[in-house]
Amino acid sequence: MARSAPRKNKKTSRGKDAVARLRAICLALPEAVEKTSHGEPTWFAGKGKVFAMLDDHHHGAPHLSVWLPAGLGAQETLIASDPERYFRPPYVGASGWVGVVLDTRPDWAVVAWLVEQAFRLVAHKRLVALLPARDETQ
Repeated sequence: MARSAPRKNKKTSRGKDAVARLRAICLALPEAVEKTSHGEPTWFAGKGKVFAMLDDHHHGAPHLSVWLPAGLGAQETLIASDPERYFRPPYVGASGWVGVVLDTRPDWAVVAWLVEQAFRLVAHKRLVALLPARDETQ
């Protein structure tokens, strides 16, 4: 009886690459700290608030994603623009957070921009001042 080749597990191959990219984006921000919270990597702005939470198929979620706090109206706008990419995450979605699906080839420049916006939203003014000035033309 012939054995079939082992199938690659999306969660381990593509998912590991996505987590590594997300981690690099988050840790590039001033004084960003990674800690495990609820069994998943979570990033904090210095000793302050959470600006990004990984969801690696947690509680049976159908995708690998990052949850980010978003400014007023951003959650609705993003979800309306691409409901396959953006979603209202459980628990924190009611507070305006947005989920970004990562295991279906995201535009990493957009992910980095959204992560930075989340950081700006929750970080202390001292940390925000260390970031490059915003380009308001985009």
